[in-house]
Amino acid sequence: MPDLPAATQRARVRVPLSFADGYRVDAELVTFHGLADGAEHLAVILGEPGAGTPLVRLHSECLTGDVFGSARCDCGPQLRESVERIAERGGVLLHLRQEGRGIGLYNKLDAYALQDQGLDTYEANAALGLPEDDRDYTAAAQMLRALGITELDLLSNNPDKATQLSGLGITVHDRVPTGVFTTAHNVRYLRAKVLQTQHTLALGELTDLTVG
Repeated sequence: MPDLPAATQRARVRVPLSFADGYRVDAELVTFHGLADGAEHLAVILGEPGAGTPLVRLHSECLTGDVFGSARCDCGPQLRESVERIAERGGVLLHLRQEGRGIGLYNKLDAYALQDQGLDTYEANAALGLPEDDRDYTAAAQMLRALGITELDLLSNNPDKATQLSGLGITVHDRVPTGVFTTAHNVRYLRAKVLQTQHTLALGELTDLTVG
């Protein structure tokens, strides 16, 4: 097992959540001391803990998608779906401050401008001299351990999340895919994730939509 520095729980607070489509659920938000990257990551505990394996999602912050409902990605719909699925089963959503796959908000918007010129999401990062994906999940593993979770089912289409967690001593029993949320504006983005980083999305569902 990797020798991870221990994080500790800092505070817990109950917060009722409400989404634009009317879905509501009570959650417990947990903050932490001692995270490796020093960022203000958040654990969202949902549902009732059961005897089975908890369902966990590592959700990277996406201001444009999560807050403003941007159709250029699938982040907002994934967040909404994940909250309900985890609440039904019992588990945790880790909301990680990793905007733009770790490159930050301004750089992400610069990459969007390059995508408008024909580059895909990974090519745009490279053109800016940035990593395709700069996310590290050490803090996520620390958070899970601080919550007493060392075994889980991972709600994710991204195989790298499971690989990193496993390498950090967290047992991933199953990787459960999210839905496929296509719009006229995000099909190229989703296709790039499948072809370049082996996300488990059905290519047959990623039809070429015409932007209206």
